[in-house]
Amino acid sequence: MSDMNGDGGGKAPTGEARPELAELRERLAATTDAGRPEAVARRRKTGQRTARENIDDLLDAGSFSEYGGLALAAQRSTRSLEDLVRASPADGIICGVGTVNRALFDDERARTMVLAYDYTVFAGTQGLAGHRKLDRMLALASRWRVPVVLFAEGGGGRPNDTDTHTVSALDTPSFLAFAALSGLVPRVGIVSGRCFAGNAALLGSCDVIIATDDSNIGMGGPAMIEGGGLGSFAPEEIGPADVQTRNGVIDVRVRDEAEAVAVAKQYLSYFQGPVAPGACAPQERLRDALPENRRRAYKVRPIIETLADTGSVLELRRDFGRSLLTALVRIEGQPLGLIANDTFHLGGAIDADAADKAARFFQLCDAFGLPVVSLCDTPGFMVGPKAEETALVRHVSRMFVGAASLSVPFFTVVLRRGYGLGAQAMAGGHFHAPVFMASWPTGEFGGMNLEGAVRIGMRKQLEAIEDPAAREEMAKALIAEAHQRGKAINMASLLELDAVIDPAETRAWILRGLRSVPRQTREGRRRYIDTW
Repeated sequence: MSDMNGDGGGKAPTGEARPELAELRERLAATTDAGRPEAVARRRKTGQRTARENIDDLLDAGSFSEYGGLALAAQRSTRSLEDLVRASPADGIICGVGTVNRALFDDERARTMVLAYDYTVFAGTQGLAGHRKLDRMLALASRWRVPVVLFAEGGGGRPNDTDTHTVSALDTPSFLAFAALSGLVPRVGIVSGRCFAGNAALLGSCDVIIATDDSNIGMGGPAMIEGGGLGSFAPEEIGPADVQTRNGVIDVRVRDEAEAVAVAKQYLSYFQGPVAPGACAPQERLRDALPENRRRAYKVRPIIETLADTGSVLELRRDFGRSLLTALVRIEGQPLGLIANDTFHLGGAIDADAADKAARFFQLCDAFGLPVVSLCDTPGFMVGPKAEETALVRHVSRMFVGAASLSVPFFTVVLRRGYGLGAQAMAGGHFHAPVFMASWPTGEFGGMNLEGAVRIGMRKQLEAIEDPAAREEMAKALIAEAHQRGKAINMASLLELDAVIDPAETRAWILRGLRSVPRQTREGRRRYIDTW
């Protein structure tokens, strides 16, 4: 170090930057939006934000530390350095660490890693330097146990990176390294625009996928499809949001990138921990939430919104497996996972898609310590020849296998119907599996649909009655008797339920249940979260 007070040759500051500092500033400026007006203008034409704008919106102001920002594409043998600085800032992937929701959580819980592919750099393709950066960041995420937010827009491997002797680059470890984070840290994927090939492979490994209305997601883009002899397609024809929402690929569909980032912040917050108790709707509303006609369908979402802290419900995969709802919620500021049957679809029966949806949600909640609340109103598993064509036996059994491995508290409240194996699955395996098994007074129970059970079980006795009117009258009497036996209060009297509760007390029951159960720590091997 120079001795500024002696005769060591030190110079007083002149106000001008030293050449090396000036060079650094020039190179850094070339990576910013201000230094790339043409690239920003191209984004404006598509109505999208830049990668750096998305990062700025996600992370708390001033918290971002960028890694590898000076990286350039591996094309020095074919391009000049000046050209690469202009055309390939950060080699098309912006990486770093900052904080999310710091106003609610301390630094340890708020810290988050962000990986953002930049579509303005060679259409978001994955370069050799970019993969090296990505591998470096994923190693840090694993070591530090830091959540990861991935902005996945672009394609796969970049074919014109020439500074290499690689033939196929199939030894790239990035995809395995990202997959190895499953169940270890929360991973959020955000898509706006086109996401194909390598970008889609990373996206598909995420715990949750948030996608805009204008997104297209596919394992192969137009060039790969045409190169495989499968026809010529426009990018907009491949995996549009309508398709990928219905089939369960997209967890949350949003209007634009701003809403996507807002949802990502909310999603991360559930895994960052409790917040101050929130306001809620008057719980007395739950007493009149169900129709008096027990055969009528009803909307379950208003029940969930009443039960949870106001504004705290984030539903996942809404348009997939529609007979079963999965959501992240808060009650008194405590984060929870919640499942519920939706009687407006298949009467709340659990089909293959709904079972897959529930089983994967169990894994997500269990991996990151979120207790699960189940609101049950189901006639059971879907049955019939058409249902069996969907490999129903394998799919619905996932709910039992998933529940058997849970280490988080599980609470079940039956709103109305609790029939058969489907009801057992909604209770985490059986009626004595949950921390508590409670029912509203409207609860009704049986090994199967009560009317069907009577008509099948009493078939010979009923067929012995020759008069059709008398036969039907006897059937109705037997069905009414079965309903009396299957009422929640009678179930509780035989200890098949832990309690029958006032609907207005549901929230209080859940809170008391949370406080009464010690939090367990998982032992043994970490479990991953299935991509499906």
